[in-house]
Amino acid sequence: MPTPNIRDEFPILDHVQNGKKLVYLDNTATTHKPLCVIDRITEFYTHENATVHRGVYGLSQVATDNCEAVRTIAKDFINAMRDEEIIFVKGTTEAMNLIAKTYGKANLTKGSEILITEMEHHANIVPWQQIAEDTGATLKVCPINDKGELIVESFKSLLNENTKIVSFTHVSNVLGTINPIYELTRLAKEVGAVVVIDGAQAISHIPVDVQDIGCDFYCFSSHKMHGPTGIGVMWGRYELLEKMPPYESGGDMIDTVTFEKTTYAAPPSRFEPGTPAIAQIIGLGEAFKFISRLGLDKIAEHEHQLLEKATEALSAIPGLRIIGEAKEKNAVISFVLDGIHPHDAGTIMDTEGVAVIVGHHCAQPLMQRFQVPATIRASFSLYNTGEEVDRLVDAIKKVQEIML
Repeated sequence: MPTPNIRDEFPILDHVQNGKKLVYLDNTATTHKPLCVIDRITEFYTHENATVHRGVYGLSQVATDNCEAVRTIAKDFINAMRDEEIIFVKGTTEAMNLIAKTYGKANLTKGSEILITEMEHHANIVPWQQIAEDTGATLKVCPINDKGELIVESFKSLLNENTKIVSFTHVSNVLGTINPIYELTRLAKEVGAVVVIDGAQAISHIPVDVQDIGCDFYCFSSHKMHGPTGIGVMWGRYELLEKMPPYESGGDMIDTVTFEKTTYAAPPSRFEPGTPAIAQIIGLGEAFKFISRLGLDKIAEHEHQLLEKATEALSAIPGLRIIGEAKEKNAVISFVLDGIHPHDAGTIMDTEGVAVIVGHHCAQPLMQRFQVPATIRASFSLYNTGEEVDRLVDAIKKVQEIML
């Protein structure tokens, strides 16, 4: 554990589900929020609530300063070059759509190619499909092997002078696979492609240095890193951002407006129309601080220990098959049970107080790749324990006892 009493920071973990203390193993979908984040949001609404970027009165200036300070915190967290490269969005999904429908639309033409991978979340598939249809570009997909690892040689062979955008996940939300993003970025750059990385599943588990990686865009969601929902970050290289058209229009994203013509503000304002999610941004800032205090290296070590324990225990259960056994893997285990539908398993596990998620996990092409309709997924975070892994194993055995 990063600290021995870390669970005390998360009051929801005392929740009782069906008469049993909650074992929360759906952290890939969303993480719980520590008291410092909850209290900071409450403090904003209680003492600081005002609009930002508009008011000259004191309260508005305080809110603006506190909101903008988070931009600097985010920049430092991922080692971006400047505050203006941090764009606040609703989350990773909006970030991917923004990139596809601004940069993609402006730079793709008939004959252009977009390269993604077989393990992508729908948010990194559908926007590229749509923009390919709009521009005449071609969408190509790099395959993965039976362990759930990207086939780098195939990736390399799919790159050519027509490849304009390469977009891939840092960590698979289903398999837990950690992609070799440095190598993939280097290969993409050799053909002059722009590199987009979905960092939703990596940001609270793995140190991220966008300058060192060499990518062009990196996107993530607050609620997957112990922050509030409805807010996220799209980082982009400033030289690309300043050439991109706005995604949405409205207040605060303009330079001048007349009935004849509108000119647009420089980034980041150009991509942040209307009143922002001020309280959520401030809560995100506290989440960054929380993770930094604990240390990503310590968090990763703890989660890896849980992954090893769970992998060994689940592998010993007859009739259980783990989907995704990459050598480099995050603390995520997807599995199926012979003769038992995942939805039935999830329902029974809930009666044991164990919260896992079942379904296709917004990755239907990946389900097709492994020829399963759905999986059961358990994912670990900094507050989970070895005892909870034991509860998971007991719940799986209970499912088999009832269903077989």
